[in-house]
Amino acid sequence: MNKKLIFFDIDGTLLDHDKRVPESTLESIQQLKDNGHEVAIATGRAPYHFQDIRELLGIDSYVSLNGQYVVHEGKPIYGNPLPPEQLQQLTELAVQLDHPIIYAGSDAMKMNVTHHKFIDSSWGELKLTIPEYDPEYYLGRDIYQAIVFCTEEEEGAYRSGFEGRLDLVRWGPYGTDVLPAGGSKAEGIRQFIQALGMEIADTIAFGDYLNDLEMLSYVGHGVAMGNAPDIVKRAARHVTKDVSEDGIRHGLQMLGLLDPKPQVIA
Repeated sequence: MNKKLIFFDIDGTLLDHDKRVPESTLESIQQLKDNGHEVAIATGRAPYHFQDIRELLGIDSYVSLNGQYVVHEGKPIYGNPLPPEQLQQLTELAVQLDHPIIYAGSDAMKMNVTHHKFIDSSWGELKLTIPEYDPEYYLGRDIYQAIVFCTEEEEGAYRSGFEGRLDLVRWGPYGTDVLPAGGSKAEGIRQFIQALGMEIADTIAFGDYLNDLEMLSYVGHGVAMGNAPDIVKRAARHVTKDVSEDGIRHGLQMLGLLDPKPQVIA
């Protein structure tokens, strides 16, 4: 079997519903590396929000911030920041509509409010530390992703106001990631494999939510977790079990990367 490059989403994929890495996932990823395959993370999170996971799994390559900041073996190889003019306009609209906003750089994340219940709720579910207050953090530095906190109904104002200029990807009841137009995990993966000189046919990705749609349909073999919504499962070539039912191990076995080997991949 050719060497494979396998990307894993974090929340709902590497992490179970209790935000823990299942023991079967730890063992499976170690076996992949022992067998000579390359393993990377592909996530909407910023690098500083999954350093502990990288250390636990022994992974130092990743596609982060939904594809806008890509690192291979600890070295940045691609960055796609938000255009400053559009970020300024986004900020002005969010302030006008009284919606809090978070700015994500490669080494820190700040928010433009001191406190907001939408942020408390969303960050609480992810078990992340709430960013510090700095409403001018986005000025004069590269911001790879913004997060606007509003309801799905309120999101329409941003979609109509920035159509064709910015992409929006909802990840929760209140959280919506804002990316440069055309930005996605799939584009980050494209940049990654181009830098490594690998073939798309030798790439695999595991994911479970809306920001995984492009990635799952782009790679050679997209695998949706059993806990993914139907729209994500339809975008994938394969569907494995729920993350809490050893979904990663089952999916890798299904693809013939771990024993038993039905040889799905030639």
